[in-house]
Amino acid sequence: MQKIILSLFVAAFAFSVNAQIKTPAPSPSQKVEQMVGLTDITLEYSRPSMKGRKIFGGLEDYGKVWRTGANKNTTLTFSTDFMVGGETLKAGTYALFTIPGEKTWDIILYTDASNWGTPGKWDDAKVAAKVTVTPEVMAMPVETFTITFDNLTNNSATVGILWENTYVGLKFETPTDAMVSKQITSVMNGPKDSDYYASAVYYLQSGNDIKKAQMWIDKAVYMNSKAPKYWMLRQQSLIHAKAGNTKGAIAAAKESLKHAEIAKSAGYIKMNKASLKEWGAK
Repeated sequence: MQKIILSLFVAAFAFSVNAQIKTPAPSPSQKVEQMVGLTDITLEYSRPSMKGRKIFGGLEDYGKVWRTGANKNTTLTFSTDFMVGGETLKAGTYALFTIPGEKTWDIILYTDASNWGTPGKWDDAKVAAKVTVTPEVMAMPVETFTITFDNLTNNSATVGILWENTYVGLKFETPTDAMVSKQITSVMNGPKDSDYYASAVYYLQSGNDIKKAQMWIDKAVYMNSKAPKYWMLRQQSLIHAKAGNTKGAIAAAKESLKHAEIAKSAGYIKMNKASLKEWGAK
């Protein structure tokens, strides 16, 4: 009996040791991060090697969907909307599939990126973009499957697929001009009321320059004069009170009270009445 128990222990120990041994992956994974303009792009894929095999028209048949790598889906993740083949695609993660051919390749972005290899059932409704490109013959073979970001500009780049003697590229465009123009317009138009309000309240709460806080809150209230906000007026009253302008604080509190009563905001009604009493309002 003791011999049996000892044998089981030895077997269990051996299995435990073996389970902890790590060996190199046949197709190691790679993660590439690239910024194109203002868009962050992340590429994740596995990299098989030729190892003396004929790849296209051999290991990978012409005319059949290829996972474009090894193991789980090769994926591209875009932080903003982007354009491929004249079509605008939403920000997000896409699986990269290809259909190799002797004269042309189809490059496909597929919305379902959760497959191991190719989908068990292909769904054309999940094809976000499909672009036909002409492969280029490279002078020197590439032993290990490689994907690159080529031809970088502020507004575009090319996803390059290289293996054996073949190169194919998928060009995409990013909305850099529109994003920069929006920022420029926003800056040129000056700070928003919310920017002035947030800055003023921060200065009030942190004990910074109260005169600056007073100037900022007055600008925020002025920018909302057509649709006064009782919570903004409340902060204006507190800032003016701290700045020593009791008259201005009372005027702001009365306005805040009026609009709080319209909105039926019990908390602000109570706070404004208490402050008005404290400041000696009539």
